[in-house]
Amino acid sequence: MQQERVMVITGGAKNIGKGIALEFLNNGWKVGIIDLDEQGLKEFPISEDLLTYWGDVSDECAVKDFYGKVKSRFGRLDVLINNAAIGGFKDFLQLSVAEWSRVIQVNLTGYFLMARFGVPLILENPGTGAIINISSTRALMSEPGNEAYSASKAGILGLTHALANSLGPKIRVNAVCPGWILHEDEIISEKEHSQHLVGRAGTIKDIAQLVFFLADEEKSGFITGQHFVIDGGMTKKMIYL
Repeated sequence: MQQERVMVITGGAKNIGKGIALEFLNNGWKVGIIDLDEQGLKEFPISEDLLTYWGDVSDECAVKDFYGKVKSRFGRLDVLINNAAIGGFKDFLQLSVAEWSRVIQVNLTGYFLMARFGVPLILENPGTGAIINISSTRALMSEPGNEAYSASKAGILGLTHALANSLGPKIRVNAVCPGWILHEDEIISEKEHSQHLVGRAGTIKDIAQLVFFLADEEKSGFITGQHFVIDGGMTKKMIYL
């Protein structure tokens, strides 16, 4: 009988993170979530296969404690999904060093900490593991006021291919770059949908299914160190004013 598989996800209490967590739960995985959204964690559908933890991914002590609880509850770890992020969009000349640092701490250092202290647990398993980092198309293109966020998301791409080199062949590491993804209950106009080459904005399910594919050794076992843009074609669309 195959050993039950375990994944952990940061920022899994709502929106994309919640959709990813549910995708794995619905496919028979054990899931651990770490998030600072206490209300979102309380409202997450209850499951015996779920562990929730209120904590800050940029806090080394919280990350270590979270993994201790994952090991105690589930006994192993197979897949890490780094998803937690904050925006910090602000006029560049008004952006403080503290605000810049906070975005980098959560969006980039948090990914490092989760990998640094999660990888040893993955390596205890006889099989292979995977890390999937959620970046953004803003790692590749920007709008005004995106400096901290875009820098953090671009840093994730560098961290991804560096980790793929350091952790292979035991652990595959890839990144996903979502474009405009509708959050829970978000509604936009047909004009906004039509900006996309596929005629619609993305859904949480679009991201969850790609992440689940990248976690599957049988389906994506020859893929590592890559980043996947999933944006309905927006980064390939030229716009002239």
